[in-house]
Amino acid sequence: MVGIYEERIDLRSYDDRFYAIVGHGDENLRYFSQVFGVRIVARGTQVIAKGEEERVKLFFKFIRDLLEILKGKSLTPEEIRDRAKEYAQKKMEEIKEEEKQTILITHRGKRIVPKTTTQKLYVDAILNNDIVFGIGPAGTGKTYLAMAMALAHLKEGKVNKIILTRPAVEAGEKLGFLPGGIAEKVDPYLRPLYDALYDMVDYDKASYMIERNVIEIAPLAFMRGRTLNDAFIILDEAQNATRDQMKMFLTRIGFNSKVVITGDITQIDLPKKEHSGLLEAVKVLQGIEGISFVWFKETDVVRHPIVAKIINAYERYERGGDSKG
Repeated sequence: MVGIYEERIDLRSYDDRFYAIVGHGDENLRYFSQVFGVRIVARGTQVIAKGEEERVKLFFKFIRDLLEILKGKSLTPEEIRDRAKEYAQKKMEEIKEEEKQTILITHRGKRIVPKTTTQKLYVDAILNNDIVFGIGPAGTGKTYLAMAMALAHLKEGKVNKIILTRPAVEAGEKLGFLPGGIAEKVDPYLRPLYDALYDMVDYDKASYMIERNVIEIAPLAFMRGRTLNDAFIILDEAQNATRDQMKMFLTRIGFNSKVVITGDITQIDLPKKEHSGLLEAVKVLQGIEGISFVWFKETDVVRHPIVAKIINAYERYERGGDSKG
């Protein structure tokens, strides 16, 4: 079930604009509910809307724009409703186009869609290939979109389980010397996968699926000796898989399975004596039918805009150029 998003605005300080917006007997609000596709009520001087997040936010953007317009001139109820209809129709067409590209709707009602051309190519590649490599810098949505695709495949019954894995690279400390049992030892390496999962699925539901082994999150080393059938498998941070680990992982793939391998070849944390299995796979597996490589660039970064600037600054610095932005 899609989560219901709620937002409200208090129009107490907007004098007669409140009455102009809600209309006689709340008739405008009832009209707004129809054209924006959300449930809208007035409680005192508050206007409250509930529904899909995009539609609720769209409605309140219209209300804030309308408040600015009403500051300078008065509009009849018919003019206000005409503006609402025109605004909603235009924006709803954009939303419908976005709905066509929707991969998944999260438990909070957030719609997950590819936002860049490369992300669209990535999603298409996952739909049309058995194995997809998503390679590029942090913040480009490689893992996040792969997680959304995995959950969509599970929901549609295309796979029976999801397997999320990462190499447990020992950055400065040997894994055996870290405190706690195996779960506690590997948890820091797997935490980003949990974070992405919990952003899309309610915590209790996700925990239930993990307990029932419908979703399995484990270090890459745990894949050895298994055959992974009817599963959507994501190998994250693959640049830190050794050559032997990558070959082992790729040969675990069974029937009716989908595999997405993500990594950033500029962020290899392996000891110098070890060679990256991702780099080798890029050379070895080119041109094989059913395997696709999608390359992300800094222009595909969809995190806070400053992340793209940071990536650019470091790239200039590493090339020996001027690092000032």
